[in-house]
Amino acid sequence: MTGYAEPADRSIDTNLFVTVSGPPGCGATTLTERLAGAMDCGYVSGGELFREIAEERDMSLSQLIAKTSESEEIDRALDRRLRRIAEQWGTANNAFVLESRLAGWIAGNRADVRIWLDAPEDVRADRTLDREEMTSEMQVREVIEAKRYESYYGIDLSDRSIYDLTINTGRWDPESTVELVLTAIDRYDVQHDEGAFETPEFDI
Repeated sequence: MTGYAEPADRSIDTNLFVTVSGPPGCGATTLTERLAGAMDCGYVSGGELFREIAEERDMSLSQLIAKTSESEEIDRALDRRLRRIAEQWGTANNAFVLESRLAGWIAGNRADVRIWLDAPEDVRADRTLDREEMTSEMQVREVIEAKRYESYYGIDLSDRSIYDLTINTGRWDPESTVELVLTAIDRYDVQHDEGAFETPEFDI
């Protein structure tokens, strides 16, 4: 999704550029929308951009996913859109949330806070039962994407070292997950920041 979220019960005053990443069913979209509401800022969802590309090409989501296995052009088209957004908001000095599986890598050192969410596979499968893309398709796509991104960009998606926060959302409900992240963002003080892990730039 792209836009502004509804105001949240809790609000914080911040100008941080935040990325949210994780596999399907991890709760990234829910967190992104609620963070944007609490931070009173805009957000972009990589999943929605992917759907926009499918609509532009008059294809179903499943057809576009199948097409990505034939050519790297679609993946790179999506990642270029994400990179442009990251470049824009990385220098804006305004709060913004960017969500996609590669958001943390693509935004790189432009992001102020990078978050990775995950949950056990059975939990994520239960959460995605009503989606157009079947659970089995998502599982296959996860494996294929990991191999593709390593081939394209030299990225190891299993490397969580670049993230400032990693959360198993199977352990907390959505409201508690949001509170955890909002507290981290609200308590962030640049004066006490001793350094994030550097993320290498890569061509898209």
